[in-house]
Amino acid sequence: MNYEAVIGLEVHAQLLTRTKIFCHCSTAFGAPPNTHTCPVCLGMPGVLPVLNRKVVDYALRMALAIHCTIASESRFARKNYFYPDLPKGYQISQYELPVAEHGYVFIEVNGDKTRRIGITRIHMEEDAGKLIHDPYRPVSAVDFNRTGVPLIEIVSEPDMRTAAEAGAYLRQLRAILRYLEICDGNMEEGSFRCDANVSVRAAGSETFGTRTELKNMNSFKHVENALTYEIKRQKACLEDGRQVVQETRLWDPDKGITAPMRGKEEADDYRYFPDPDLVPLVIDDRWVEEIRASLPELPDAKKARFVSDYDLPPYDAGFLTSSRALADYFETCVKHFPEPKTVSNWIMGSVSATLKAKNKTIEKSPVSAERLAELLRLIDSGVISGKIAKTVFEGMVEKGKAPEAIVREKGLVQVTDPDAIAEVVKKVLGDHAKEVSDYKAGKTKLFGFFVGQVMKATRGKANPKMVNEILKKMIDHDAGRESGG
Repeated sequence: MNYEAVIGLEVHAQLLTRTKIFCHCSTAFGAPPNTHTCPVCLGMPGVLPVLNRKVVDYALRMALAIHCTIASESRFARKNYFYPDLPKGYQISQYELPVAEHGYVFIEVNGDKTRRIGITRIHMEEDAGKLIHDPYRPVSAVDFNRTGVPLIEIVSEPDMRTAAEAGAYLRQLRAILRYLEICDGNMEEGSFRCDANVSVRAAGSETFGTRTELKNMNSFKHVENALTYEIKRQKACLEDGRQVVQETRLWDPDKGITAPMRGKEEADDYRYFPDPDLVPLVIDDRWVEEIRASLPELPDAKKARFVSDYDLPPYDAGFLTSSRALADYFETCVKHFPEPKTVSNWIMGSVSATLKAKNKTIEKSPVSAERLAELLRLIDSGVISGKIAKTVFEGMVEKGKAPEAIVREKGLVQVTDPDAIAEVVKKVLGDHAKEVSDYKAGKTKLFGFFVGQVMKATRGKANPKMVNEILKKMIDHDAGRESGG
């Protein structure tokens, strides 16, 4: 029997507000344990939560960006469960009346046709704390700094069928959040987290199989690997005549397997009820339109514009618009050097390789967009060759200097004097008489060898176009003379 997977994702995105959702404590990451706390986020008796308006603004930004319907009235609920890092014994979240519902995003997998993935809902909630386990003793400490940090949970429809689609969906969500500047998308620090619900059913069936929930996935690769493993595991269960157990499972990246954690909770297990300390949240049309007017150009629209306005291939446009900062870098460079495809090639090549090697983002690039444009102008004007430009770029990265300064210091100005190049060509042909003879006998591929020898002799500084022209003229002239032409 053929089987297909059914995947839905629950994404928690930490919002980039300065203070927590219901109090004035800082949300800054990396502070000493339990220093960003107060009676409100610790759930002390007699305290009252006060909703942070900026949290609502950010939730509305995301809701509009992914085409959700915004509720004119929503409310907060208490989600009751006991865990050591949940000081109140309940989490303030939204349940029956979330802030937004019924949205969608489009994804592409490996450049194939786009797919529409539905969004069930977006709701606001507070984060829990963090347990720190002692590696040497059976003791755990609790850091409550994260308690009360604002989150939005984005719940998808079960519209994904492969691990690759799930990965593409997560990347698209993160890109939108970062374009909106409401979440940094850092999975390693836990500010962008994902739980996956996955089941397997007969291909073409409308009935859902028994699902499991996967946790402990802090990278796109982990999500895709965990889903791939779990789909295979569930298929094997069904093929062997066994039942899939509904449960929560943890991904073990070292062993490459999922393992049972606990039985899967349902909504009834949490005993949701409206929070009596928070009044219903009313959002009018004016508020929504103010937020809509503040939205930036989003990734899909920017990609389409890059294809149409700059005549870039879709792959280039997708790469360059993968982050707002990268797209801005490209457009700044093109403003100073209006050759979009050349700029794209350099950003996708040398610039990206440098950032990867130095583990930096484009915002921290050692070569600014303006300096990259200066380098490209030197190539375009014939001052340096494309090959020499690679050396100059490396110097710009290491020394932080302007390209012109590096060219002067290292004497890298391109040789464009035809007489000087002709002298080098003559010497190369004279030093390689056998190869010249073989070339004249029909081994025309040796032409590239001669070009390489000339470039080597000039330390890469000869103008390649002139080298080719002069070499061809001289070698063909000699060949014609020998044949009596």
